[in-house]
Amino acid sequence: MDITIKKATRASYGEELEKLGEENNDIVVLDADLSGSTKTSIFAKKFPERFFNMGIAEQDMYSTAAGISTYGKTVFASTFAMFAVGRSYDQIRNSICYPKLNVKVCASHAGVTVGEDGATHQMIEDIGMMRALPNMTVLSTSDDTETKWAVRAISKINGPVYLRLSRLDVPLIYDEGTKFEIGKGVQIGDGTDAAVFATGVTVAEAVKAKEELEKQGINIRVVDIHTIKPIDEDIIVKCAKETKKLISVEDHSVIGGLGTAISDVLAEKYPAHITKLGIKDEFGKSGKAVQLMEYYGLTADSIIKTVKKQ
Repeated sequence: MDITIKKATRASYGEELEKLGEENNDIVVLDADLSGSTKTSIFAKKFPERFFNMGIAEQDMYSTAAGISTYGKTVFASTFAMFAVGRSYDQIRNSICYPKLNVKVCASHAGVTVGEDGATHQMIEDIGMMRALPNMTVLSTSDDTETKWAVRAISKINGPVYLRLSRLDVPLIYDEGTKFEIGKGVQIGDGTDAAVFATGVTVAEAVKAKEELEKQGINIRVVDIHTIKPIDEDIIVKCAKETKKLISVEDHSVIGGLGTAISDVLAEKYPAHITKLGIKDEFGKSGKAVQLMEYYGLTADSIIKTVKKQ
């Protein structure tokens, strides 16, 4: 992991979207007056004829995206996660997922790491809401490289996708040699003392914890679950069989998110206990992103304490 290179996954999304636009004339991008923040502005500058600013009208944006997709276009529609999922759930459910249309809901500023905007803008329920929808594929990427792989991969899927993106700058975890495949987790290390399942911004924290624990003679593995639906059942069962402790960590509510998805697999395939780190049954708070990660126990230190706890 290279901590000297940090970038928010929303920026990686915007950069890769521009590249896709150069290669595929059927890529169309919509935004709800937040293109500077979601980074779709990069695409808009180069391809103004295929970019539409829908204004502060998120529900209309996703209905329009559904309509455009019926003309053979691959539509990426972006805004903050709170507005994409919270304000537009009905349109995503009935106008995109029900008819299984080719719309990519790419939502930035997810989780408490939005920071000072506080509880009203900190979407911590989105993974649970999106994974419950039939026909929806759900991804949450952890760094610059993985996000670019994911954007390219979802452009090739003919159907609805939810891509969760962050505001917080995160370290570079992967190099070009890593294999990326939708629906397959990435295992980092092969320690047997614990398996830490992470997604999005928490993957870097899990890797930090792994590196620190190695100095103390404790060997864990980190599993990046970048695809939460369809989830990689095989890697979850494998880790349950091979390690002494299972932990999940996510910038999301512990209700309905990554930890719940893993628990569902374990309950059916290989019953085992898992400790869930995330936001408990409460709303977020206003504060700097790093402070909030510490407050909610999403940092490397919290992971280390959980691994060492008897």
